[in-house]
Amino acid sequence: MKRFQILALAVLATPLAAQTMDPHLALARRVLRTAPLVDGHNDLPWRIREDSVVRGNVEAYDLRKRTPGHTDLARLRKGMVGVQFWSIYVPGEIRDSGYARVQLEQFDIARRVIAKYPEALQWTPTAAAARRAFAAGKIGSLLGMEGGHAIENSLGALRMYYEMGARYMTLTHNVTLDWADAALDTAKHGGLTPFGEEVVREMNRLGMLLDLSHVSPGTMSDALNVTEAPVIFSHSGARAVVDHRRNVPDSILARLPRHGGVVMVPFVPSFVSRALFAWNASSDSVLREARQRRGADTAQAGRDQRAWQAAHPAPRATIQDVADHIDHVRKVAGVNHVGIGSDFDGIEDVPVGLEDVSTFPALFAELAKRGWTEADLRKLAGENVLRVLARAEAVAARLKAARSPSTATIR
Repeated sequence: MKRFQILALAVLATPLAAQTMDPHLALARRVLRTAPLVDGHNDLPWRIREDSVVRGNVEAYDLRKRTPGHTDLARLRKGMVGVQFWSIYVPGEIRDSGYARVQLEQFDIARRVIAKYPEALQWTPTAAAARRAFAAGKIGSLLGMEGGHAIENSLGALRMYYEMGARYMTLTHNVTLDWADAALDTAKHGGLTPFGEEVVREMNRLGMLLDLSHVSPGTMSDALNVTEAPVIFSHSGARAVVDHRRNVPDSILARLPRHGGVVMVPFVPSFVSRALFAWNASSDSVLREARQRRGADTAQAGRDQRAWQAAHPAPRATIQDVADHIDHVRKVAGVNHVGIGSDFDGIEDVPVGLEDVSTFPALFAELAKRGWTEADLRKLAGENVLRVLARAEAVAARLKAARSPSTATIR
């Protein structure tokens, strides 16, 4: 049989979808082959700790197989992830022997995960190391602390966490601290206290990125006033799109170009979906009214709410909702100040179209449909975040030459 006949038969045997590759998806994949996709927030270490079967057993939670969560090696490869910030999370509400013990255990889990899979993951504590890992076909791996409560008001503890590999710290989680207000708690300080400002300065000196996700607008503003290095929001949306307290107001977005920071948009359904945000508000209102009506019978009030929810099913967030937030951050702050911070394995529900770490290319394809150019998509993928990390490293080198470690304490 002649060669052209073989080729013709091969084409006929190929599914139509493969013959007509979506040009937007093709562009997305081309971008992610050459620009490292940096995901700012994946909670795999906590997912391993809390798994109902393995309970913190890194060996048993095998990323070489399909896992019960959102993350494993095959899906990371399919999703074309280039650099991952693994979240080192400890709940601010935890009642234990202290935050430090649990925090150290989370560092242990994360570092062991990275070491266990050398064929796929590579420890990369600097921007340059992350780029080298990507060039070598590995997923550069960094750590980000989620919640400044873990330093227990100690700058010495902060420095030691940096030595163990923390390259960003979210100033708060959901609980207001002695030195910083959280977005989802009562504001006690109007932002940062003087000690909180010193935390920012010491993070600048270390080269640890300030993560302003989870903090109040007052804390965001104060941190921007003090910092000498760019900031990140590792997993926050745009408040003008969905008025959730965890999202970033336009007044803060407008300040990012001056500081060079990046907002990494999450896939958290309640943060990104207007419809779901409204549904949650209605459900909460139903419960409040039921409690007033039922009095001491709180169990019946809960049943009333569940009955309402059954009659009014919750809407699903979508990939388009996430893209709307990315578009808005770009509109207000600029294309140099937007990134991706999925929060995979830290969320139970996921947007339609963004079900796990394999789906990142679909988001880039959605943005390509909206007119994002290849150069724009490269910045979103990771060039913006790696620029910020490199700049923080440069600021740290200057500050270390100018001043010693801070000895400030809470007074």
